[in-house]
Amino acid sequence: MAKDHVFTCQACGAIWPKWAGKCEACGAWNTLVEETARTAVPGALAAPTGKKSKALAFVELAGEADPPPRLPTGISEFDRVCGGGLVPASAILIGGDPGVGKSTLLLQAAAAIARSGARVAYVTGEEAEAQVQDRARRLKAADAPVQLAAETDLRKILDGLKAIKPDVVIVDSIQTVWADGVEAAPGTVAQVRACAHELVRFAKKSGSVLILVGHVTKDGQIAGPRVVEHLVDAVIYFEGERGLPFRILRAVKNRFGPTDEIGVFEMVEQGLVETPNPSALFMGGAGDRPSGAAVFAGVEGSRPVLVEIQALAAPAAYGTPRRAVVGWDSARLAMILAVLETRCGLSFSGRDVYLSVAGGLRITEPAADLAVAAALISALVDRPLPTHSVVFGEVALSGEIRPAGRTDLRLKEAAKLGFQSAFAPPQKKSGSAGGVKLRELNHIADLAAALGVED
Repeated sequence: MAKDHVFTCQACGAIWPKWAGKCEACGAWNTLVEETARTAVPGALAAPTGKKSKALAFVELAGEADPPPRLPTGISEFDRVCGGGLVPASAILIGGDPGVGKSTLLLQAAAAIARSGARVAYVTGEEAEAQVQDRARRLKAADAPVQLAAETDLRKILDGLKAIKPDVVIVDSIQTVWADGVEAAPGTVAQVRACAHELVRFAKKSGSVLILVGHVTKDGQIAGPRVVEHLVDAVIYFEGERGLPFRILRAVKNRFGPTDEIGVFEMVEQGLVETPNPSALFMGGAGDRPSGAAVFAGVEGSRPVLVEIQALAAPAAYGTPRRAVVGWDSARLAMILAVLETRCGLSFSGRDVYLSVAGGLRITEPAADLAVAAALISALVDRPLPTHSVVFGEVALSGEIRPAGRTDLRLKEAAKLGFQSAFAPPQKKSGSAGGVKLRELNHIADLAAALGVED
């Protein structure tokens, strides 16, 4: 079999015939690594002699198929993100920063699944068996019948899995597994792509649930070629800020469920504990708050979440004001500042602006625009928002406030935590909802006037 040398980008997986300092596909520098690629065999797709291939069968688009069966993990927050549980013959890729708790979460899930009667295999390539056993004792999961192995050779892993035929397979992590047929170091694009393909192929043929743990880059993206994310059925990120006990499980791809659900955990000494009511963790009580603080009534998937947004507008010490953001999009902050300056006449040009989402949660919902604007105005005029109030709504470049979806769900959660009023876009039904009085705003200038800012 003829061999050829190619250069593969370790950031995006693009293949180039010769080395260059920059990958033209993704723009990364010094990421091209020489690898040996095997050329295709002529006639590889030819039909075997003496055998007739089966014709491709088609079905009607209007046909109905039964929903896939689900295997509960025993952790309701994990099941919520997966869409109701694990689907047999599926592959899941979980990524996260080092030390965020990926191995702890999967070991707890493996123990719960094994106690329910399913066969679970846990393959670790980064730790010794004694280290995993010690963690299991700390998590009080050592009594669970989980089959544990420490191995990185793909051939040995597949042989062992075929022998025990598990229902769930956990590989921690895919970057440590290597195949002897690939002439590249473990963790490179070629090895990760080949090993992930063989493991996913095993899961599809055997009906097992495959869970792969992936490393992340300094930008927070899962390391390795993007083709791995296309191979699997679900891509889940495990997020968390260092120094904070909260952990967020978020799906960015899911072929068997929604991609906007989140699972909330709290890291304690005994492991990860589920948090069914995250609003109580991401904010304090419903009482008085200082200037620059606004409570945003958001929705993550099907779950309402109330979180406190904090802003600070301090005099700039240098010529160029600083803009620092934690937990929100910096480009969207620049847009809100521009709208406030243009439509309301508020000047932030001589002030450093700091914005933070309390609790370590990252918000991507556009309905947070109005809450950010309220926090900024409150910080600028040094005047707190009305007591027991929440804010939500999308802000347009014209200053118009656009409606946000699932208003009733947001207001019910606010009422449950003791809030009495809400600054929100105009609704079809005015007045109050769920015991919370609506203060409807049509324009961003109405918010400034409500906070006592004079034109």
